Amino acid sequence: MTPEQISRMVAQISRLLVQRLGAKGPDLETRVASRARLLPRKVRRAARLLAETERKARSPKLARQLDPKPIEAAFFTCQKYLEPLGAADRMRSTALGLASAVAVIIVLVGVCLLAGSAWLVR
Repeated sequence: MTPEQISRMVAQISRLLVQRLGAKGPDLETRVASRARLLPRKVRRAARLLAETERKARSPKLARQLDPKPIEAAFFTCQKYLEPLGAADRMRSTALGLASAVAVIIVLVGVCLLAGSAWLVR
């Protein structure tokens, strides 16, 4: 597992923590600490493992010694928990976007019908 892959995984989990839980801090370790009470124990451990892995991946010698299976398992554990959070908000925004698109189409069709009827009356 390359350091780039590890940093991508950490960045994604870090982004999800900010989006879904409002975590604060410059790095994953700080963000996990800021929202530790909201995370289940299993997810908290997995996120801490990812933060530790990121720290180790900065050193080339330690990066070669990292086992990818626990890192990937930790990533999927965090992702599986954090992805569905906020689903109601996403569904609500999707429905609102769809409703506004339908409303715009109805208004445009109405304007076209009025313009067409005014043109035919002349």
